[in-house]
Amino acid sequence: MTTTEQQQAPRKVGLVGVGLMGHGIASNIVKHGHQLTVLEHAGNQPIDGLLKAGATSVKDVATLAAQVDVLILCVTGTPQVEAVMLGDSGALTTLRPGTVVIDCSTAVPASTAKVAEAVSAKGGKFIDAPMTRTAKEAAEGRLNLLVGGDEQVLASCLPLLRCFAENITHVGGIGAGHAMKLLHNFVSLGTVALLCEAAACAERAGVKPDVFVDVLAKGGGNGVALERVKPKLLTGSTDSLKFSMANAKKDLGYYNDMAEQSSSSHGIAQAVDALLTHGVEKFGGDRMVLDLVEALR
Repeated sequence: MTTTEQQQAPRKVGLVGVGLMGHGIASNIVKHGHQLTVLEHAGNQPIDGLLKAGATSVKDVATLAAQVDVLILCVTGTPQVEAVMLGDSGALTTLRPGTVVIDCSTAVPASTAKVAEAVSAKGGKFIDAPMTRTAKEAAEGRLNLLVGGDEQVLASCLPLLRCFAENITHVGGIGAGHAMKLLHNFVSLGTVALLCEAAACAERAGVKPDVFVDVLAKGGGNGVALERVKPKLLTGSTDSLKFSMANAKKDLGYYNDMAEQSSSSHGIAQAVDALLTHGVEKFGGDRMVLDLVEALR
């Protein structure tokens, strides 16, 4: 069997975090014939369909890590990653030499380096591969992955990653994927927040939402962010961007921390964080980012 054939053979994959994004990842991994085991957790989306399709489940991380060749993390952020990997009963207590850990979460790069070093000390391999796009693309197997880590480790994982990702970009060394994700989310969420604030001002100025959208779409305000804000303004729907204000605030906090650590200017990021803080205080963290329009009226 050639090296390429070995890479493309079904693998034993473990997944921690079957949320909105993780569920799409899981379904595509199973669809492509890999042996998937997921961690049972109260925060998961329903997994009955995955189990019927051939996946299995376990109740603790240590059991999961002991039986897989690849461990994928798709959790909320850095505290959850560290708990899963470095906790007293975490994955590193049973991780087998040669196991590849793929962190698809959004995390602080400095912590990523610490986790990667701990994995390496156990004989494992690590890449950070955070995602962009939405749960819709996750279900369709069309995510974007921003990968930090060794190119050879990435190459060995490509057949698996292509089960659920359309575009896979090697950004640099360990932590570079997470850094790029924070940069991406600052730009994308920051642009959405800007549009929400402008839309709230437009309403007070007597500009109708359809006119606001139409003029921006024909000029310098056109783009992906406007297309995501548009349904909220015209119909009240937030389906175009299912991303909570709490998660957005978390990501902006990570970005600001990264910028401070590198002594980078981040005044705009601080302003966006302030808008999100206002939204969370007014409506609660579970409300969607697009609801900033209402929070700022």
